[in-house]
Amino acid sequence: MYKGVALSVMASCLFAVMYYYTSLLKPLSGEEIFGWRMLLTLPCVTIFMLSSGDWKLVRAMGARIRQTPALLGAIALSASLMGVQLWLFLWAPLHGRSLEVSLGYFLLPLTMILTGRVVYGERLSHLQKIAACCAGVGVGNELWRLGTFSWETLLVCLGYPLYFILRRKLKTDNLGGLWWDMLMILPVAVLFICKGDPGVVEANQRFYLLIPVLGAISALALVSYILASRLLAFSVFGLLSYVEPVLLVGVALLLGETIGRDEWMTYLPIWLGVMVLVGEGAKHVLAQKRRMRA
Repeated sequence: MYKGVALSVMASCLFAVMYYYTSLLKPLSGEEIFGWRMLLTLPCVTIFMLSSGDWKLVRAMGARIRQTPALLGAIALSASLMGVQLWLFLWAPLHGRSLEVSLGYFLLPLTMILTGRVVYGERLSHLQKIAACCAGVGVGNELWRLGTFSWETLLVCLGYPLYFILRRKLKTDNLGGLWWDMLMILPVAVLFICKGDPGVVEANQRFYLLIPVLGAISALALVSYILASRLLAFSVFGLLSYVEPVLLVGVALLLGETIGRDEWMTYLPIWLGVMVLVGEGAKHVLAQKRRMRA
């Protein structure tokens, strides 16, 4: 278990490092950085899957596509939903929108709970209802303050649930499905790289080191995340997923962004709602430990 916890925390830290790392790659655009990340990450993930025995999942998906070619179009839609999220993650720090994206990640656990209730008829626990009410206060303040959430926040907290719903419906919610999503994104990634100005890279020799390191960070973060998901109980793994948005806020503040006085009533209730969910997760973990000892 401790190895799984260490891997999960390391993955969150590496994702936060990558969030900050993009600021070192200026004047490359978010699209070019996204392109390089995908181009360098897919081979690393392929090597990992070949060595871990997970390549059979990729072959199984390939067999399904041969039997039902229309599935390829659905996977293209799934890949598009994933690709937009990965692009936004790298674009935001370059354009001073890190806090908006981190708010989306804080709202994500709450929108996932509501998705489970509305789409799959899952019952909400007492603490989940309290968390949803806390988040509702923050949502209300943001709607009163601006009339809406930023598009970056909405894209994260609503886009990911749509992605997960589609993957579950297509039965591609495994590593094989993830690999095919990344493969479908690859042509767009190459196009972004080709559309960029090659003179920028040539004029900045440091990019010859920084770009491969970006790929290494991305691949190591993803592999650590996958390994942690296998070693940890689902409740513990979900609990540790809240580490990442906290770190993303820290990166946003480090990059010079600030939380305005009128924004605190948006952030604080949502953070309180997340803490309630953390408390519920900790309660389940302790209950599991007691059952194991009994």
